[in-house]
Amino acid sequence: MKYLVIYEKTATGYSAYAPDLPGCVTTGPTLRETEQLMKEAIAFHLDGLREDGLPIPEPTTRADYVTAA
Repeated sequence: MKYLVIYEKTATGYSAYAPDLPGCVTTGPTLRETEQLMKEAIAFHLDGLREDGLPIPEPTTRADYVTAA
């Protein structure tokens, strides 16, 4: 499955979260490291849901850019 991940620049690096996976978040000093940590966080999150017998959420969130005049 393919989940949308939002990356945000912070004062100390980057943060990331997946809107379709509540509670699945991470932070890192660089964008590249944050991307890798988020991949690991999603895998860990999904493994935990499976172990607990909970359903895996379908990805439903999408993103787009809007050009402002």
